Amino acid sequence: MLEVNATLRIPLDEFEWSFARSGGPGGQNVNKVASKAVLRWNFDGSPSVPDDVKARFRERFPSRLTTAGEVVLASELTRDQGRNREDCLEKLAEMLRSAAVRPKIRRPTKPSKGSKRRRLASKKLESARKTNRKVTGDD
Repeated sequence: MLEVNATLRIPLDEFEWSFARSGGPGGQNVNKVASKAVLRWNFDGSPSVPDDVKARFRERFPSRLTTAGEVVLASELTRDQGRNREDCLEKLAEMLRSAAVRPKIRRPTKPSKGSKRRRLASKKLESARKTNRKVTGDD
């Protein structure tokens, strides 16, 4: 069971795993061991995720979804297949955690009477200061 937060849990049997050889340097080990973990998850068909979280996930991570509605994540961070699997699950959990947070609704506010009064007083003061700078043509 992948526990994303207190309310969101996904059974591990919803995930499909495949393993491949990792790229990059690594000597003989890289040619023998399939340590790269690839996670595929039918996101659209998952009953474990609420619709509002799905909508925010789609909005926030559109490049992670295939046209078939699957999430595909890969990890070749370490030389160990098990740790790469855990890394994929942690990546998915972090993405779902960020999508599960409801954005705060912004309520527009009005300036207070005091702030209006202070603003107008400072404008009058500045106006008077500039008026006193003027040179009259009475010479």
